[in-house]
Amino acid sequence: MSANSSPGRDAEVAVLAEQLPRMMRVLHGLKSQLGADGRDRAALVLLFPLSRLGPLRQSALSDLVHADPSTVSRHVSALVDQGLVRRTADESDGRATRLVVTDAGHAALDGLRREREKHLGAITADWPEADLTALTTLFGRLLDGLAAGLPAATPPRTDTRSPKDDA
Repeated sequence: MSANSSPGRDAEVAVLAEQLPRMMRVLHGLKSQLGADGRDRAALVLLFPLSRLGPLRQSALSDLVHADPSTVSRHVSALVDQGLVRRTADESDGRATRLVVTDAGHAALDGLRREREKHLGAITADWPEADLTALTTLFGRLLDGLAAGLPAATPPRTDTRSPKDDA
């Protein structure tokens, strides 16, 4: 046992270790569904970091979302074809392009946010506000800890109370 270890704490960590794969399965199921307008949700989630961080090179987007470049390329092509993202010349390197969210992309992103908030609002409707506050605070902390362990991890967010801009 480590200095922070105790039988009770170890048992809770074991429960968390069991719950995380379940959460991943549930999230995978939700992500694989199509949006109301027939768009692929896996591609749409790329709009969140593009909107939050501004124009990005496709390689930077792949690194940021910890996804295979070929997968991101396929999703970006779909977003461009749908008019949700456009490619612009990179001012620092004319040979490269940056991805920019279009007005239609911002509208799709707003719709996705509203849908997520409606779904989560319904699930947590009977929760005391203190429970919801505790969950959002602790969940943000957990995500920051998990992200810190990833290669080229993005820095932890300082505004964990405002998850609207995350994917």
